[in-house]
Amino acid sequence: VLSNIDELFEREELSAAPDPGWPDCFNSGVFVYRPSIETYNQLLQFATENGSFDGADQGLLNTFFSSWATTDMSKHLPFIYNLSSTSVYSYLPAFKAFGANTKVVHFLGSIKPWNYTYDSKTKSIKGNMDDPKIVHPEFLNMWWDIYTADVLPLLEQHGIVKESITGVSMLSGLAYTLAFSCGFCREAEVTEAVSHISLSASSPVLPTVSSEERKERWEQGQADYLGVDSFDNIKKKLDTYLQ
Repeated sequence: VLSNIDELFEREELSAAPDPGWPDCFNSGVFVYRPSIETYNQLLQFATENGSFDGADQGLLNTFFSSWATTDMSKHLPFIYNLSSTSVYSYLPAFKAFGANTKVVHFLGSIKPWNYTYDSKTKSIKGNMDDPKIVHPEFLNMWWDIYTADVLPLLEQHGIVKESITGVSMLSGLAYTLAFSCGFCREAEVTEAVSHISLSASSPVLPTVSSEERKERWEQGQADYLGVDSFDNIKKKLDTYLQ
C-alpha cells in the first residue's frame, strides 16, 4: 500500500479492480465487501455446490458475484488500487501516464519480495535485472526500503527478529504469518516454517519447509482438497476468525 486508501470504505459490495489476465474477472487481491453472516453462509453453500473454477478464492468470488463485470461500473476500482507488478509493461504508455498515481501494488505469483536478496548498503535487490519475473525492481526496492526502515526495527525491538553473525534475519512464526498472510496455515506449521531473509551480500535462503510448499500449491491452484485443505478444515479455520 503506497498511500492512504480510506476512500475505499465509501464503495459498495463487491468492488474490485479488473484482473490483468482476464479483465472481465476482478482480482481478489483487493476488494470491498460488507461483512455479513448471511453472505458468508451463502458463499459456503455456493462453494459446496459449485466449487471454484480456479480452485481458489478468486474463482469462487467471481462466480458468486458474477454481475461485477456488467452491472455497475461504480464497483469497478481503478487498476491503481491493485496494480500487478508483473504485468504493467503490457501497456507501457498507460503505466507511464498513470503509474505515478498507484495506490496498491500486488506482487502476483509465488515469488514474493521477501524471496529476494536485498543489499542494505546499495538499497537495492540483488539478482538478474533481466529476469522476466522482475518487471518493476523499483517496487521491490520500495518494499525492502519500507521493511528495513519501518518494520525490521520494530521486530528487533520486540525480539521477533534476531540478527545472526551471517547477516541473515530469521523471522519467527508470528512474523512469518504477517509476511505471508497464509490464512489457511495451521499455527504449528507456521511456527515451524521460519523465513530466512538476507540483508547481506549472501545468497537468499528460501523457505523449504512444508508450510511454504503448501502455500505455493495454493497459489498454483493445487490445494489438497481431500486432505489438510479439505472444505471442512477450511470452514473450521474461517469459523475461528468469525467467533
